[in-house]
Amino acid sequence: MKYFCGIDTGGTFTDCTVIDESGNIIIAKCPSTPDDYSVGLFNALEACAGKIGIDPDALMQNMEHLFLGTTVGTNALIQMKGAKTGMLTTRGHKDSLFIMKSAGRSVGLPIEKLLHVSRHQKPDPIIPRKLVLEVSERVDWKGEVYLPLNEAEAEQAIRLLVEQGVEAIAISLLWSIVNPRHELALKQMVGEIAPGMFVSCSHELISKRGEYERAVGTAINCFIGPTMKKYVEKIEQNSAELGYKKPILVLQANGGVVPSREVVSKPLYTISSGPAAGVTGSAFLCDSLGYKNAIIADMGGTSFEAGIICDGEPLSASETIINQYAFSMPRLDVESIGSGGGSILWVEEFSGTLKVGPQSAGADPGPACYGKGVQPTITDANLVLGILNPDNFLGGKMLLDKSKSIEALQVLAEKMDMEVEALAAGAAQIAETKMAELIRQMTLQRGLDPREFVVIAYGGAGPTHACQYAKELGIKRIIIPMGTISSTWSAFGTLCADVLHIYEKSDLLSQPFDLEHINSTFSELESEGLRQLEEDGFEAADIEFQRFFEIKYKMQIHQLAVPVPNGYLDESDLEQVLVHYEEIYESFYGKGSAYRDAGVEIGLFKTNAIGKMTKPKVPTCTDTNEEPLSGHREIYWRDLGGKQETPIYSGQDLSVDYAVSGPAVIEYPETTVVLHPGSSGKTDRSGNFIIELEGL
Repeated sequence: MKYFCGIDTGGTFTDCTVIDESGNIIIAKCPSTPDDYSVGLFNALEACAGKIGIDPDALMQNMEHLFLGTTVGTNALIQMKGAKTGMLTTRGHKDSLFIMKSAGRSVGLPIEKLLHVSRHQKPDPIIPRKLVLEVSERVDWKGEVYLPLNEAEAEQAIRLLVEQGVEAIAISLLWSIVNPRHELALKQMVGEIAPGMFVSCSHELISKRGEYERAVGTAINCFIGPTMKKYVEKIEQNSAELGYKKPILVLQANGGVVPSREVVSKPLYTISSGPAAGVTGSAFLCDSLGYKNAIIADMGGTSFEAGIICDGEPLSASETIINQYAFSMPRLDVESIGSGGGSILWVEEFSGTLKVGPQSAGADPGPACYGKGVQPTITDANLVLGILNPDNFLGGKMLLDKSKSIEALQVLAEKMDMEVEALAAGAAQIAETKMAELIRQMTLQRGLDPREFVVIAYGGAGPTHACQYAKELGIKRIIIPMGTISSTWSAFGTLCADVLHIYEKSDLLSQPFDLEHINSTFSELESEGLRQLEEDGFEAADIEFQRFFEIKYKMQIHQLAVPVPNGYLDESDLEQVLVHYEEIYESFYGKGSAYRDAGVEIGLFKTNAIGKMTKPKVPTCTDTNEEPLSGHREIYWRDLGGKQETPIYSGQDLSVDYAVSGPAVIEYPETTVVLHPGSSGKTDRSGNFIIELEGL
């Protein structure tokens, strides 16, 4: 029997999904192990092997492909626990990282911090100023060498960084995107002076204009590089010892996978790869169900993420912001807030108001009900409300202590002069309002009406809260993908990804465009992509290319990505591209805002080289003869203003089209679906639990 395995290493839980060649799906959730995330990964693999009834080595020896999504790099950056990094940059530009841009003090801050302008400050530097050294060199914007590299000075700078004990060196020079000669020379010198040193060049990571964004991206790549390298290599070694001989395919933020050897040198692209996996899986599901517009909602233990599928395609972004650092990186547009199951509840002393997150209790010590921590969380609130079954968490493998939750929430209840249940209900409402607001920002601010979308709700805590924020947004339908598999949906999503290599070339062309230059540039990028995919083992029939321009009007700053036809381009093709650009421009900035007479400029060529992978089979459910009603439990319903005996259903025993009306709770082994009053749900033939909200 052959197996396909997808793993998502999250901040609180590590999820594993295994699909056999017959289409059977096996899942497992294990606590993440922050001291060594690979331990949690192999614990999850072992748990899946146990459910199949085989040893882990038998599973690995029969593994066709192993896919990995990870937040290891993201966590290292958020916690500022990365490698000691040095930087080499063009003389006169060492302060780029520290000056930042005008929005550097506030970019990426949550709304509650944005309101306190006097408290805005720049983030802690990724690289201390004393470890940013200058070298004499200069290349102009056309790629001409204006000042040759001073190699003696450069060697002295490298040796000084090595003496300071750096573990990685970032190289970011001006205009290296059009002529990388000096960056490559410095990289070679680092290799000779300090063999084995982790080193990154900005032109190899980011091909776009933007001195600051390239410098930040290169610094981050080096900051998380040694950690990611150690993590990936340990997984490769342990996997090989268990009998897995193929490359591990690691998910990137753009929704595609690449062999692990590429991730070791470019870990930057794995930042936010876990959330991207969920979007990739949701796009696969929407395609099979026929939905063109979907809101992707992932609530795990640490955070809540939202993404958008519009007209059948996931929306993408070209900029990433973490810890107030903004850098250029092609990615699926997934935004996050600190509103997960482990988000800590607290009372703001100044205002006396209840707050949720963004701090999280994480996997260790975790929510108070785990028995280690003492701080109350959303998970504790759900346990106090009666929504969660303390004996059924993770299918009964982990027992929750309700008395610890009550004790932790009681401290806040006394401060707020409230009953514990009322405070717990208020905390859930605050979290759900924050989720609704994030979705509003991602839809209404783009001119999209959330009422025209369905919600794909997943993650361990996602199905618990979906009804309330969907109702607030006027959304009529929620899909819990494949029932209990929704709790490990990002792990499943990795299995839906294709191999994707992105090639970009920064250029500046003005109308009238040079057709020969355009065609030769795309040909060059596609030749590079073809070589890489053939090296990855793909045949011509499984290789696909997608082209894009980034276009703007003259004197403007922001560019918009526009699809470009494959093949040789002529004048009529370019005209159609410009017409499409104007349509996209007006969708962003309003009807009539496009103005061709201002002049049009192409600033970037982009090619996606795609290696098509085998996709999972959509399962088909069979009816069960079991009674789905497992009992009743007293639950506090905010909608009804108090407690009520509520029917509890076993999700695995629901037959296809068996209707359940709220208020009700459907318990799956790894997640809990909550139907509030005014909602109803049923399971479809693929095992998805479909919720309909009435009166909207």
